[in-house]
Amino acid sequence: MADASPVEDALALLEFESVAGGLRALDALVKRAPVSVLEANLVEPGRFLVMFCGGVAEVDESFTAARDIGGDQVTDQMFLPYAHPILLAGLRGQDDLRTADELDTLGVVEGGRVACTLQACDRALKDAGVALTGIRVAGGLGGRAYFLVHGAQHDVEAALEVAGGVLDEAGHRHRIECIPRPHEEMVAWLLRPAPFSLRGRAGEG
Repeated sequence: MADASPVEDALALLEFESVAGGLRALDALVKRAPVSVLEANLVEPGRFLVMFCGGVAEVDESFTAARDIGGDQVTDQMFLPYAHPILLAGLRGQDDLRTADELDTLGVVEGGRVACTLQACDRALKDAGVALTGIRVAGGLGGRAYFLVHGAQHDVEAALEVAGGVLDEAGHRHRIECIPRPHEEMVAWLLRPAPFSLRGRAGEG
């Protein structure tokens, strides 16, 4: 009988002031414990982001090793021991996209830093009855990140309130919008096959 797939329920992120420091820490964290690296790349303004997931103990161990190696090069950090599984799926490009007639309301949350935006997304998914439409963490956003959720309007509004509270506490709310009954042309643009998540659509090269 084949072994069960390893449980990956923890998510961690570290941002470094330099590429060199980030690469050294990346090497240290993958050597320390078996984790899955979701992204290791530049984000503005000139920072190097490393994001990875895995079992809670393994991610904690790798996170600690990388943070210790990074020292004063670490500019931001996040450790979510029990991240929402839909958040992890979204970061892999597995978005829950719908057609216009299936979308009652869209909520857009844009945070000033990547780590707190992911924390806001995690809380919104856990505390409100919404689905994740997509999440983007990429270059060209000035170091920001954003995500979209959809559902009934009252559920989306609840999610936006929760997410806004997380961003306000971190001091990094950029913009939050609620879009009831989105127009089909807007949704068609949203659903186009351009990259919309960390690595683009699932199955793309």
